This record gives sequence, structure tokens and C-alpha cells, in this order.
Amino acid sequence: MAFLKKDPLESGLKEILGKEGLLCEKADVSCYGFDSSGLEAEPDLVALPESVEQVRKIVRLCNRLRVPLVPRGAGSSTTGSTVPVRAGVILCFSRMNRILGIDPVELTARVEPGVVTGVLQEEVEKQRLFYPPDPASLKFCTIGGNVATGAGGARAVKYGVTKDYVRSLRVVLSDGSLIHTGVDTAKGVAGYDLTHLFVGSEGTLGIVVEILLRLLPLPEAVGTVAALFCDLDAAVDAVTCLFISGILPRCAEFLDENTLSVVSRALPFDVSEEARAFLLLEVDGEISSVKSQLSALKACLQKAGAIKVLEAKDEKERRRLWEARRSVSPALRGLGYDRKISEDICVPRRAISAMLSYLREIQPLYPVDIFSFGHMGDGNLHVNLLFNSHEMDHQDLEALIKKIMKKCLELGGTISGEHGIGLTKMKYLGLELSPRVIGLERQIKKVFDPKGILNPGKIFEE
Repeated sequence: MAFLKKDPLESGLKEILGKEGLLCEKADVSCYGFDSSGLEAEPDLVALPESVEQVRKIVRLCNRLRVPLVPRGAGSSTTGSTVPVRAGVILCFSRMNRILGIDPVELTARVEPGVVTGVLQEEVEKQRLFYPPDPASLKFCTIGGNVATGAGGARAVKYGVTKDYVRSLRVVLSDGSLIHTGVDTAKGVAGYDLTHLFVGSEGTLGIVVEILLRLLPLPEAVGTVAALFCDLDAAVDAVTCLFISGILPRCAEFLDENTLSVVSRALPFDVSEEARAFLLLEVDGEISSVKSQLSALKACLQKAGAIKVLEAKDEKERRRLWEARRSVSPALRGLGYDRKISEDICVPRRAISAMLSYLREIQPLYPVDIFSFGHMGDGNLHVNLLFNSHEMDHQDLEALIKKIMKKCLELGGTISGEHGIGLTKMKYLGLELSPRVIGLERQIKKVFDPKGILNPGKIFEE
């Protein structure tokens, strides 16, 4: 047991939540000890609050007993953000999943943290509104988790990421007090911007219990085009052409040769043997604008030497293309390797070719297969390392990841585009941030969480 005072903790949580709101049995709590990172550590208890007041009471209790408290949505983190490395209590928001209001005048949605991202998108679109952030896991990931990690998605190239849509928050601090950050209006600059300090903080500074999100009008039309290329550089050239031509796609997704081979059967067309790269592009806006954008887009694809171009003729074909794209990560897990590590580096668009070239150069040096895909429109590359544990020495693995991170930074990039730091990236944080900056961030953590109970062991090495 990670702490001595389990009895007052368990009895206190039962008093707050009732028997139905607390999981105590090993078979139940072990299901909450891992996330999509592949890491795991068993919590002592799992709390399932239904209200803000219950969350406040839970936090006050854990603070008094100095018990680690780890907030959790759907457990889709790829960096171990929700793994309870010091045991303690998992605070799961699956029961706080209500959309509290959608305002078509103010263009906002007020939600609880457990709302599934895809569900919110469907609900606002019924009112001809639009919530752009769309992580690949949108069918099960939650808004609270998106806020915690600063999630992005395919449409980030045009519309930005989660932090660009968070207008205000209600947050429970480590002592159980409740604060409101940000403003409910379209403008507001009173005081420091605490709202965006919490976005991306992975639950280490406070527990987000309510989010006010900015919405947009739903675009009138969407045009979707897929293309195949003989090499990755040609695909990069096509995307570069779009920006030079004044076309801002809402999505510009790519798959390298290895990744394309994994999902080729899911695509609505045959993939030729010479295909080495795949692009999935979308534009949106008024119907007339989409038509002109599609014309310019296709011209760029032809100029770059695309060997096949397919425009989705209807919504069914469009959905099939996106299902193939979003099936990549699950498909990679089914290839038979016993380890899969996903990095989400981000480089300037001008450096994409150089980064991908470097990955091709270093792959033969290690017993690893590298599958690269992601958001070419904003330079966010998901570099997946697949290997078998008995073939890869731990030190070699760390050396490989460090090389990738260093090259990314050398090219002007960042070690994490949208997945956060969590556990898996914290040993590389010092490559990007100076000791002075890390020291300031540690001081911020101390101010908000003096007893260190909020998601301890994440972001910073100790």
C-alpha cells in the first residue's frame, strides 16, 4: 500500500460518494492503472464524482491526508499522463459528462470534463455550429483530457488547437477551493492569463471541473481529396504549394510508405506498388469558395507529381477516407511487435522533409521499424517506433529517441506538439527548456500544489 492511512481515506470517500461512486476492489481499480502509453501502475482507489462539490470534498480529503490524486478522462494519453505512478486515488470524470449549455448567440458551449469530444461536435453541429479540435481519438477522448494535454488534431492547421477554444474554466485547487479563470465574454484581459496556464498542465496545477468553449459557425461545405505519391518529398512539395498559392487547408494529413501499407486495404481505391506517400487534404467554406480551393489544390497535387488523386464524391466516401486515417494507431498495434512508442514532434513546415529524411537515415541503425504519419499542414509528425523488447537494448532505445528529439530541436521544432509531457517525455524536457525556465515552472507547481498531491511525478524529473 502506498500510504498508511487507507481507512480514513476509504471511509471518507465512501461518505462523499456513496458505495456506488467508489471502486475499492483490485479487479476494479486495476482497470484504471494504465493508458494508451502502455505504462501502468495500480491505484489504491478510484473515485467517480458526479458534481463539483463532490470533487471539492475529495480534493480536500486527499490534501489533508497527503494522498496522490490523478485526474482521468478516457485514458487515451500516449505519454502516461494518467498513470498513477505513486498510487493514491484516480479521480475519474466519466460521470461528469454533461453538456451544460450551447449558446448560438455567444457561440459558446459549457461542458463538464467528461464530455466525449466527438459527442460535443455532433451536438453543436445540430445547431449549425462548429467545434474544430479533432484528435484522432475523438470518438472516446474527453474534453477534460484535451484541455489537460493541450490536444490538437487534423484541423489544427487552419483552426488551431484546444487552447485556442478555451474561454474560461472552473478549477478546484489542491486545497479544495474553487476558482473561475478567464472570461465568459469574447474579450477580457483582467490579470494574468491563468486559463491558459491550466491548459496543457496535465492536472498538475488544479482539477478542471467545467469548461467554457468557443465555437464557430459550421462551414457551409467541405471538400476532401486523397492523393498518392512516389516519394515523401513530392507530398511535402504539394503541401508547400498550397500555402504558397494562398490555400489554407483545414486538414493536410500524411502517411509514409510503411504506414500506408498498414491501412491500404481500408482506403476506397487501390494503392499502387510505387506509392511511397499518402496525403488526405480538406478545404472548407462557402460552396463557391470550396470549388475554387479544390481546383487550386488539385493543381498543386499535379504539379508535385501525384500518381493518383481522388476527390471524395459524397459523405460516405469522405468518412471512409477518415476512418482509414484514424485507424492507423490501432492497426500498428496489431502488427505483432511487443512495443510501440509514439512520439509527436513538431517542426516548421520548411523542415518536414529534413526531419523525415533523418528518420529514414537512422532507422537501419537500430532493430526498429519507424512508421511516420500525422499533420503535415502544421509540421506535427507522429513518429512511431515499433520493435520487440528482446531485440532492443533500453540504452539504445533512449539513445534513438534522444537523437530524434535533438534533430527536431535543431530544425527549430518542439518535442511535443499535442500529447503533453507526462512520464515518457520528461527526461527530454531539458533538451528544449533551459534550467531557468524549468525552475520557474517548478515554482509555479509549488504555488498551486504545495503538498504535491496533484498528479505527482509528471512533467518534471525528480
